[in-house]
Amino acid sequence: MRGYVLVGTEVGAARAVTKGLERIETEHCKVLSVDTVTGQYDVIVQLEAESLDELGRAITEDVATISGVTTTLTCLVVNLS
Repeated sequence: MRGYVLVGTEVGAARAVTKGLERIETEHCKVLSVDTVTGQYDVIVQLEAESLDELGRAITEDVATISGVTTTLTCLVVNLS
């Protein structure tokens, strides 16, 4: 299960949030990439987990609790083949 999490941050907090996201380490969820972007969101992180529950847990317990994070929007990867 992979997902992209679009992260909104407080003004001036994008760099610190990016560093916080890069440091996430959980047993069942892996950070594949972290990119600072322009637009409505400030950072995009790609996560991979064994299940939807584990992915959700990483988002609510690890991503959303980083200081400076104000909003998240999760986009799940689907296979249409």
